[in-house]
Amino acid sequence: MLNQTVLVGRLANEPELYETETGKKVARITLAVPRSYKNVNGEYDTDFIGCKLWQGVAQSTTDYCRKGDLIGVKGRIQTSRYQTDDGERFITEVIAEKVTFLSSKKQD
Repeated sequence: MLNQTVLVGRLANEPELYETETGKKVARITLAVPRSYKNVNGEYDTDFIGCKLWQGVAQSTTDYCRKGDLIGVKGRIQTSRYQTDDGERFITEVIAEKVTFLSSKKQD
């Protein structure tokens, strides 16, 4: 069995770095990845994919990447579930194993 994904896109927001209760560093990013085909209006839709980064990958991405930067993410897809007052909810996200910095957004 195989659970592996490779994404290339732009950071939709600034990376958010925080620490767990046990002191491990975690960052959350949203990657904007345009689809490879046009919709009925002749435009390319974009998917916004949530990614979670751990430890060194989290720290270096937070230190060196900003909103709009082009990056590559290699990782695996993970689902989690939790209970709310409205019932059970699911989250699907990419757990990054490697992040490649491809280019920075041009400065205005």
